Amino acid sequence: MSTDQFGLSGGDYVPDPDGDTALLLDGFYDHLAREHSDLVAAMRARHEELEAANRHLIVDEPARHNLRMTLALVAAYELLLPRLGRPATIDALRAAFVEPLGEATRQGTLAMLDTAPDPFLAMVAVSKSREEHAFGKGFVFDRPADDDRRYHVDVRRCFYHDVLAANGAPELTPVMCAFDANWIEAIEPDRHGFAFERRTTIGLGGSHCPFHFTRNQD
Repeated sequence: MSTDQFGLSGGDYVPDPDGDTALLLDGFYDHLAREHSDLVAAMRARHEELEAANRHLIVDEPARHNLRMTLALVAAYELLLPRLGRPATIDALRAAFVEPLGEATRQGTLAMLDTAPDPFLAMVAVSKSREEHAFGKGFVFDRPADDDRRYHVDVRRCFYHDVLAANGAPELTPVMCAFDANWIEAIEPDRHGFAFERRTTIGLGGSHCPFHFTRNQD
C-alpha cells in the first residue's frame, strides 16, 4: 500500500480541494461518532445550515471548500459545548480534525522529501501549489524571502480565522493550525537539508503566521 496517499511525491503536485475536504470531513465525523454518535446527525444538519448562511464569504473555488471544512468545526462545537464544556470540546474537536489523516499526511510528506532530488525545492513547490490551489484569495500572503536558500511566507490574513470569528468561535482557529503538525513533523533537518519554523499563528494571537523554510547552513 502506498504511503503517499495524496500524491505529493509525483513532482507536479496539485491539491485536490474537493477530494481532500471530503476525506477530512469523513474522518472528522467518524472520529466524533466514536463517543457522540447520537449527535452526529444533528451536527451534519447544522453544518448544512451554516454553509447556507455563510455563502457570502466564498470569494473563489478554494474558499468554497475551506468554508465547508471550517464550518464543520462550528457545527460540532455548538452541539458538543453543552455536553462537554469548552476545554474538553476544543480538545475533542482537535483530535477529530487532526488525527484521522495524520499518519497519511506525515507519510506522504516523508515520501516526497525522501525521494526528491532536492527536498527543499520540493517542499517549496508544494507550499506554492497549496497557496494557489488550496488556499486562494481568502488568504493574504507576504513572501519576505524566496530564493535558493530560503522560502519565508507570512500569512497576513487567514480565511479560517475570519470564518470562525464571523461565526462567534475564533477560539477554534488553533484547531486548524494544529493540523499542520502532521506534515511539519515529517521534516528532519539533518535528513532533508532544511528546517521549518513557525513561531506563532494568527489563531494563537500572532499578527501573522510565519511559514519559514530555510536550508541548513552547511
